[in-house]
Amino acid sequence: MQDPSDKTLLSIPEAVLLGHALVQRVADSLGIRAFFIKGPASVVQGLRLPKMSVDVDVFVPPADLEPLLVGLQQRGWRERPVDPDGKTFPKHSVTVDHPSWPCCIDVHFRFPGMEGDPNACFDVMWAHTEDLELAGQVVRVPSKALGILILALHALRSPHLPACSQELVFLAELTERESHAAEILEIATATGSLAAMRPFLEDLVSQPKPEEWPEASTEWRNRLLAKEPGSARIIAIAQAPLRDKPKMLFRAVFPPTEVFLTGNIYADMTFKGRLRQHQARWARFLRAVPKIVKDLSQLRRRDPAAKSAGPLHR
Repeated sequence: MQDPSDKTLLSIPEAVLLGHALVQRVADSLGIRAFFIKGPASVVQGLRLPKMSVDVDVFVPPADLEPLLVGLQQRGWRERPVDPDGKTFPKHSVTVDHPSWPCCIDVHFRFPGMEGDPNACFDVMWAHTEDLELAGQVVRVPSKALGILILALHALRSPHLPACSQELVFLAELTERESHAAEILEIATATGSLAAMRPFLEDLVSQPKPEEWPEASTEWRNRLLAKEPGSARIIAIAQAPLRDKPKMLFRAVFPPTEVFLTGNIYADMTFKGRLRQHQARWARFLRAVPKIVKDLSQLRRRDPAAKSAGPLHR
């Protein structure tokens, strides 16, 4: 027999929709400019095929990150543990969860692939947002052109994955069909994401094309190369100054508690539990060694111009 109390629990789709309304109201009460990326809004706008979102992704100016987090914390949301190694995994968002909600909220203050100043990038993006009603609340979302750019950048991080490859094809066909390429190019140029977007835009943009495509940053190139977390750590250690290598190597072998809690905030952190966590971590590393070796071999021979793999939507 079903527990009557279960009927009061939110499902994930319900929680995601209501989460958008909640975050928008908190942002409005604090006078914070905020807009929502990916998620159900992109499906409503026709930028994605129907799929279930499991979290809420909101974008705010860097200066408003802490005020919004405080506003959410006052309503019971708590910041999830994060790997403190900002060199290997540069931080671009903060994730919060709530014991009574089945979804998380990711608060973005920058976006990988956008190499411009985060504050200037937000201002450019904010100029390309519009209103949309979700869960009875008017929320701010990207225009179609900005939405395509953000979704494409997200998929371009892992173009080797079938789901990302399929999304890039879908977005490219949509861009061509609705003639968004020129506006996407304009936003990409203004946010410094032209290098990262080159594989997506190069065949879609008619004249005038960029005279010279800029070089991608080391961070972006490393993201493309490191298909395994172990690869990312080894690449970061290899590229770090000599004085930083011993500490980074020590942290890679003996990670702080936060590393284990990023995947499961309820992980057993007793002495025996930590031993099991270390054992599982090393087992994952050993299974990934062949892929890590492949990633590192690509690092040695990659083109400094970092043109990536060429157009990905053919």
